[in-house]
Amino acid sequence: SSLSSKIKIPRCIKMALIHDLAEALVGDITPMDEVPKTEKKRLEEITMDYSTSSLLGNVNGGIAGKEINDIWHEFEDGETLESMFVNDVDNIELILQMVEYGHVHKHQLDLGGFSWVASRTVLPEVKEWANEVLREREKFGAKDRMQHTWLRHSLRRSLWRSCWSIMATRVKVFQKLKDVECYLGVLDRC
Repeated sequence: SSLSSKIKIPRCIKMALIHDLAEALVGDITPMDEVPKTEKKRLEEITMDYSTSSLLGNVNGGIAGKEINDIWHEFEDGETLESMFVNDVDNIELILQMVEYGHVHKHQLDLGGFSWVASRTVLPEVKEWANEVLREREKFGAKDRMQHTWLRHSLRRSLWRSCWSIMATRVKVFQKLKDVECYLGVLDRC
């Protein structure tokens, strides 16, 4: 059966929205920053605990904050099918950025070092997407720049087709976000 039939899509959407919240405050710490992983994890955990406990702790009895914290920890632990999928898609996004930056800079930058991210993908379906992006990058890397435009659009279409069931729920996501905003008391007109 397909990956989309195995995963809880609403959970993946929540996780995709939540997983970078700590980075929004701490900053996107990369290996180039030479910050040990343990320190990065500690900083992000402190940030999430503060955000979900202190800031959201008194909103509706802290239920929303607890759920956000639980989902963030699920993503960080990477043990559920949903967390593996969202992690893998996050990796694909980095690979697509590498292809895009290569195109923008007319392949004058050596961005091949980012291709290692493909090896971090776990799920076979997503690993194949990552490998397809890298194969296409190599295939068209030295050819006419117009082909890069085709490549970007083709790969994006392919990725979106593969994730169609997730994209089909975007209207529901916006409705849920409005519900969450109402729940948290952000919107006055609920």
